Amino acid sequence: MKRFWDQATLIEEEGGFAVRLDGRPVRLPHGGTLRVAARPLAEALTEEWQVAAGGTKGGELAWAALPLTRLVGTAEDRIAPDPEPTVEAIARYAETDLLCYRSEDTALAAQQARAWNPVLDWARQDLGADMVVTEGIMPVRQRPEALAALRDAVAARPPLELAGLGVLVPALGSLLLALAVLCGRLTAAEAHGLALVDETFQEEAWGRDEEAMARRATVAADIAQAERLIRLARAA
Repeated sequence: MKRFWDQATLIEEEGGFAVRLDGRPVRLPHGGTLRVAARPLAEALTEEWQVAAGGTKGGELAWAALPLTRLVGTAEDRIAPDPEPTVEAIARYAETDLLCYRSEDTALAAQQARAWNPVLDWARQDLGADMVVTEGIMPVRQRPEALAALRDAVAARPPLELAGLGVLVPALGSLLLALAVLCGRLTAAEAHGLALVDETFQEEAWGRDEEAMARRATVAADIAQAERLIRLARAA
């Protein structure tokens, strides 16, 4: 999009905090004003717009330069009016969660157990989700009560946190890892490391692949931004 402002500023107004671009409000795609309740999040959004303005060339600005704004916009424009579809889509990952599928290779299965079993134990104790673990890639049916518990854990989250989960869950391939980040059990970087157990095991045998490393760096940046959104949204 074309850059039309020089100065991004934060203002407090009824309903929360908003970003102004040379005095004009930032508008969501559906026409509403970008407004958040947490001041730290609003400050981060303001800084993002100011930094983006300074980095533009020829007056052009790519939306990729505004990752936090994109997440907040998703939460306010797409999720908040009707959270149910997002809750359902996120919760569905529990049916085939990465942590429940173990390798038939003894050495890799041992690494998976060391990395993933503590998260499964946490999910059982804190979330009431006792997950079934299987060997191989054939689908395993999870207990209905476990799926219901995880769905409840997702449904209890506000739109901004659902937006964060919407990034974390597919990026990690695991609802359990994403919820562990959301609940403060793991950092995003720790969860990413656990999601890469299979890849790092293969790297030890065959070496690193540059394309895979580039994809990994992109995922790491995405999940770090989602974690940042969640943290800022909760800040006083």
